[in-house]
Amino acid sequence: MSKTATSILKKRFPNIPVKIDVVHEAEQDALGNGTGIIIVAETSKGCLLGGSGLGKRGVQAEKVASDATESLIAEIQHGGCVDEYLQDQLIIFMALAEGQSRLLCGPISLHTQTAIHIAEQLTKAKFTVTPAAGKEACFMIECQGIGLQNTALQS
Repeated sequence: MSKTATSILKKRFPNIPVKIDVVHEAEQDALGNGTGIIIVAETSKGCLLGGSGLGKRGVQAEKVASDATESLIAEIQHGGCVDEYLQDQLIIFMALAEGQSRLLCGPISLHTQTAIHIAEQLTKAKFTVTPAAGKEACFMIECQGIGLQNTALQS
């Protein structure tokens, strides 16, 4: 799997170093005999983007690695600062924070749309989602947070 991922990344980004950490679970610690891969890229601005794949019976390990790598490449090409699996998890923090929060990301996932809807209903925070200027398939999520204070911590 690591060879497949490395090969795809080197073809797409020939001048970027690729570091692979291979982990094999001890047989007694493993829950199954499948395969999995997590691929993380750090951008020049320090953002971490990921791609992952989980093998299953009948699917070649190389296919799992290829799909995970292509997913990561798509996240990189969107030009956002978070991947599709993190964007929805940040919504509640944006809603609860004081002032305006902004998040640059790729296409808005259904999970993120749902998180925005629920956060607006629960907190009365206001969100806007707009296409990012000059970037295809990249969006800016903005939120005017409610500035929630934990009164139990106040003296």
